[in-house]
Amino acid sequence: MRIIITGGTGLIGKPLSKALAADGHEVIVLTRTPEKVKEAPVGVKLQKWDGKSAEGWGELADGAGAIINLAGAGIADKRWSQERKREIRQSRIDAGKAVMAAITAASNKPGVLIQASAVGYYGVQTGDAQVTESFSPGGDFLSKVCFDWEASTAPASKQGVRRAVIRTGVVLSNEGGAFPKQVLPFKLFAGGPVGSGKQWYPWIHIDDEVRAIQFLIANDKAEGPFNLSAPNPVTNKEFGRLIGEALGRPSFMPAPAFAMQIVFGEMAMILLEGQRAVPQRLLELGFKFKYETALAALKNLLGASASTNGASSASKPTEEKQPEPVAAGKE
Repeated sequence: MRIIITGGTGLIGKPLSKALAADGHEVIVLTRTPEKVKEAPVGVKLQKWDGKSAEGWGELADGAGAIINLAGAGIADKRWSQERKREIRQSRIDAGKAVMAAITAASNKPGVLIQASAVGYYGVQTGDAQVTESFSPGGDFLSKVCFDWEASTAPASKQGVRRAVIRTGVVLSNEGGAFPKQVLPFKLFAGGPVGSGKQWYPWIHIDDEVRAIQFLIANDKAEGPFNLSAPNPVTNKEFGRLIGEALGRPSFMPAPAFAMQIVFGEMAMILLEGQRAVPQRLLELGFKFKYETALAALKNLLGASASTNGASSASKPTEEKQPEPVAAGKE
């Protein structure tokens, strides 16, 4: 089937497009600067777009099997000035409007729309509660961004397009995002908790992120919001301890909250707050995580033989088959 991905050259989009192409699908990645993409995965086609309209690519949505909307300016790429905050929000709304324009114009509607969002949707006042998809949105900046991001493609459902919203946690990947920056202090023997360390850390291994999206594309019952985070979230302090364990490094050097606020400004909330998000609806549909525990994920990513002290057999990757791929066929 034909699958269109916006934001397909990013942290999630690149391995996702590679996996979908490997399954035999026609994968088209929309990018504003195709000439700057050095290594597109084999079988992935690049299509130029302006990030805010369906001009030049909208006809590809007609008869497409799926559209995956991941596009948006990086949350943690720059300090949050008022202009940057406007860009973070507007880039997501513009991408959503472009996707809706393509869907509206299509005579043969796409089979499914996967709409990106984040667990930040729930805000920073959730405490120790297990945050499922039924929780209401919060009232802070990131929560409002996520709410508007999701709303940008909500009309697709009224047009008969199955729509699944992926509220993703912190993606653990060696290829970018927050993880390499988090690990560096530990490698330099200076790692430790951020702020109080009591804040929850809703993480997911990049492999499970990709597999979960494939699963949602394939499952006809997958509609509405889904938390894409591992079933065993940990506190920031515990996550740091596990990084230290996996690397054989100490994990007692704290990064005080006031220091984070001085360095990052308002953006420090990403580090100092979190949600105890759990993937209730994903599990109910039968999805099996490959990496259920943070220690298992960290051992895989860091390539270290971590101590097994205090670790149960659940720390090992779950032995199970990959989710059934979407059947590749004619459009």
